[in-house]
Amino acid sequence: MEKLVIAYSGGLDTSYCAKYLSQEEGFEVHAVSVNTGGFSKDEIEDIEEKAIALGATSYTSIDAVSTFYDKVVKYLIFGNVLRNNTYPLSVSAERIVQAIEIVNHAKKIGAKYIAHGSTGAGNDQVRFDMIFQILAPEIQIITPIRDKKLAREEEIQYLQKNGIDYPWEKAKYSINRGLWGTSVGGDETLTSHLSLPETAYPSQLEKELPKELKLTFKNGELVALDGEQGSPVANIEKLSAIASKYAIGRDIHVGDTIIGIKGRVGFEAAAPLIIIKAHHLLEKHTLSKWQQYQKEQMGNFYGMLLHEGNYLDEVMRNIEAFLTDTQKHVSGDVFVTLHPYRFELNGISSKHDLMNASFGSYGEMNKGWTADEAKGFIKILSNSGKIANHVNQDS
Repeated sequence: MEKLVIAYSGGLDTSYCAKYLSQEEGFEVHAVSVNTGGFSKDEIEDIEEKAIALGATSYTSIDAVSTFYDKVVKYLIFGNVLRNNTYPLSVSAERIVQAIEIVNHAKKIGAKYIAHGSTGAGNDQVRFDMIFQILAPEIQIITPIRDKKLAREEEIQYLQKNGIDYPWEKAKYSINRGLWGTSVGGDETLTSHLSLPETAYPSQLEKELPKELKLTFKNGELVALDGEQGSPVANIEKLSAIASKYAIGRDIHVGDTIIGIKGRVGFEAAAPLIIIKAHHLLEKHTLSKWQQYQKEQMGNFYGMLLHEGNYLDEVMRNIEAFLTDTQKHVSGDVFVTLHPYRFELNGISSKHDLMNASFGSYGEMNKGWTADEAKGFIKILSNSGKIANHVNQDS
């Protein structure tokens, strides 16, 4: 029996793949799930129990939450990445790390085959296949759902026929939780005009009185919340627990899929949106205008390449080096107020604040130059405009 590693989530598609590949194709199936946030201990135990019942020889749960932060999330914060100025790349960012961990596990156990449950219509098939092919071109990729063009009903019938009769009723909303946000899909997101109802989001409004928070950044990373230090991962999780009770961070992202069609997805990302906006405000105070301009271009480019599965291209390491270098002075406190469904950025405090009043204040009396020097500067600055206006005045 040939060894095969399957990216296993415990859902219908991967359950079908595990049963079919072990029973019909005769593979020695090794199920692997990669936790990038959102899995509880009980859920992992339940996934393992299902995998073994479906015929898997082994099940492995890989804890990659810290890896996810170190390899991806950190740079999404450094780059203030919001796809189409809206979406913090919650799911697409996770898939990259999951694919890398799965292919590494396949190499470790000497598997010649890797399987996943993606269909032929979405982005994940591209992300998984690209990572697998680049890191392990010698390993064959098997995708039964995509290759056989299976409908959900066909998968359920096959499993029931083979004694696997879990409650496969499709939930009204598809929820994918992770460290960097939760995606929400439903019938409404398949249209262009319907919004998701309040009940579709996993976090409901529980708090209504405003709450002030202090976010402390050091070299661009969130190192403390309200003065209590912790790892960036722990702080993200803590902030998410606090802010989600205000139903903050809900939206619907409309974007272009890798295969060229438009798509909509709802999401809930309280901590990511607060962190990115707070970090961006701190950068406005501590970086030069040209740093901010170039970072915006690089951040958008990084997010686009990541979304489309190009994480392993060396240009990504180049951009990460640039983004890291820009964070040398991005340290200080950002003051935020949480309200139901929204948050306010109140201001910052940083020793690197370039609004330092000891030199000069915008709109007030300056201390670094004279009035005549300001007039001369403005006169010279206007020269190019004067020349263009004179030359083209008859146009």
